[in-house]
Amino acid sequence: MKKLRKALSAPGLLAITRNRFRRVPDHRGGSPSIALSDALMSGLAIFGLKCPSLLQFDQQRRDPVEAHNLRTLYGVERAPCDTQMREILDGVDPRCLRPTFKAVFSHLQRGKALESYQYLDGHYLLSIDGTGYFSSSTVHCSQCCVKTHQDGEETYYHQLLAGVLVHPDHREVIPLAPEAITRQDGHTKNDCERNAAKRLLPAIRREHPHLKLIVVEDALAANAPHIKLLKALDMRFILGVKPGDHKALFAQVEEKTCREEVETWAFTDEDEVTHRFRAVNGLSLNEAHPDVIVNFLEYWEERPKKVRHFTWITDFFVSKDNAFDLSRGGRARWKIENETLNTLKNQGYHFEHNYGHGQKYLATVFSMLMMLAFLIDQVQALCCPLFQQAHQRQHSKIGLWEKMRSLFRSFRIESWEVFFLAMIKGHGLYDLTPDTS
Repeated sequence: MKKLRKALSAPGLLAITRNRFRRVPDHRGGSPSIALSDALMSGLAIFGLKCPSLLQFDQQRRDPVEAHNLRTLYGVERAPCDTQMREILDGVDPRCLRPTFKAVFSHLQRGKALESYQYLDGHYLLSIDGTGYFSSSTVHCSQCCVKTHQDGEETYYHQLLAGVLVHPDHREVIPLAPEAITRQDGHTKNDCERNAAKRLLPAIRREHPHLKLIVVEDALAANAPHIKLLKALDMRFILGVKPGDHKALFAQVEEKTCREEVETWAFTDEDEVTHRFRAVNGLSLNEAHPDVIVNFLEYWEERPKKVRHFTWITDFFVSKDNAFDLSRGGRARWKIENETLNTLKNQGYHFEHNYGHGQKYLATVFSMLMMLAFLIDQVQALCCPLFQQAHQRQHSKIGLWEKMRSLFRSFRIESWEVFFLAMIKGHGLYDLTPDTS
């Protein structure tokens, strides 16, 4: 039976997290009865255990067996009740949680776990997309964005701009610290993905100054200011483009095609799938920004009953040698929706459930703790043999989460290794003390 890796398994990752949480400034001052690190670790445990609500977690922390397990597995000496947790976390600046993501990422690098994610000359694909995580017609705060409907009714909402490392050959994604799309201090206008990207991308570059990145995004990002920002941050790009949104660019492509100044390639693979390409290098993005020069790649995937069509711009010079790799990199953007956002919404994380809105930062703090729990799960899925075996034994992530909660509620658990072995081999084979109350 394989053992837990020191840093890249639940006990190591949670120790790294707890150490970083101890460094988060406590906005309360004085000597509070519940440590901020305990409140943050309790919030992380909610999403690590996939609790559907704060009420359920509140019931767990009052149960002697589950309180014991919170202490042995998450290092929580004293867990706050649901009201206390909301009050404590509401005042935590979400920016103070960013270093925790970086700390976990650094251990991934040291453990050589990211080497298989390198793509195109040692770069990493960074997929970026936004999603909503809170919406209400009544509950709101000063950071809420507001949508006014035709009938005059207002909807208050929070969104998140996420960035994850992806690879066409890997199911797991590696999330970096996200950026909240919320109304900024002193601003009266709504925030948006484009403005959030102006904060997220420089923050990623500050935190990872030497990381070679290829940013993959949809057509909304294919604009001159954004491309100039990417270049200034030394980030490469593969961005989707559409004829309706980039008329001048596609007009240049058609003009070049008429002059036979484009390059085309095609091949059929062993699965009888035909891949066709058209490429034009050295085009102006649009008439308003003739100085922004991009390279164009068009791709068709032809199957007997279905044809899929994609178009991108990139700062890589497109050739026959790299066209297929560029197309796979561009298509890997969908992993942020399929493997990240959809997983958070539909695979037990309850991303769109309102765990608490608060008056200041609570909703954003909860969303970042959820993303951090997702990162820890993804690292384990990639690096931890016992997690992998437990997942395989339970057949699905949902099944794994259900088994974890069942054992967590019913038995005293002394370590993560025992926890995973009980899920793999059956709790009757391991020294789990049942709840006999």
